[in-house]
Amino acid sequence: MTRFLIFANGDPNDGVMVQRALRYAPQAHIIGADGGASVANYYGVAVQTLIGDMDSLPPRELSRLEDLGVTVRRYPPEKDETDLELCLNYASTQGATWIRVIGGIGGRFDQVMGNVFSMALPSLKGCDVEMVAGAQSIRILEGDDVHYLEGEVGDTVSLIPLVESVTHVTTQGLRYPLNDETLYFGKARGISNELTSPKARVSHRGTLLLVHIAGKAD
Repeated sequence: MTRFLIFANGDPNDGVMVQRALRYAPQAHIIGADGGASVANYYGVAVQTLIGDMDSLPPRELSRLEDLGVTVRRYPPEKDETDLELCLNYASTQGATWIRVIGGIGGRFDQVMGNVFSMALPSLKGCDVEMVAGAQSIRILEGDDVHYLEGEVGDTVSLIPLVESVTHVTTQGLRYPLNDETLYFGKARGISNELTSPKARVSHRGTLLLVHIAGKAD
């Protein structure tokens, strides 16, 4: 397995899901998405590759990283991709099979949504990708497939359709089971389910946003 940890330019949002991802730092390649290098520094993690237009990283910090031998892949500010998208695409070209994004949730809703949806990039098909923030992990489940998640009994799980309808939704290990049912875009039926087993199973046809919160959400 080829692991990558990507630090995006957002709030550190420390918590149980972030700490779980950080356990893999010694075995992962560490990427900073522009100002995300500061988030990595917050956690005491050394960036190996820095990617972006460098508009959110102080020049002194950029110079320090260059002096340390960090690989810098600089892009012009006028570009079609976000810095995080560039990082995800780069990781995919390097054979990534496991990616965790830290720091992708901050004060700008448009950026947060863009960060979340970037996990659906075609280049990431077949890759285990999650964004983690505080006690939450966020994944996009695509296609006609079966997905598994692990956690603790009582954890909160939400399944949110990202297309008009997600059909044949069947779950195991959740308090409110779905049995070959349809979830509709804009309706909240899949929100705030709960793990009844350390392992759960979700099968479906369509694209779902899965939010897994450690513990019972408020």
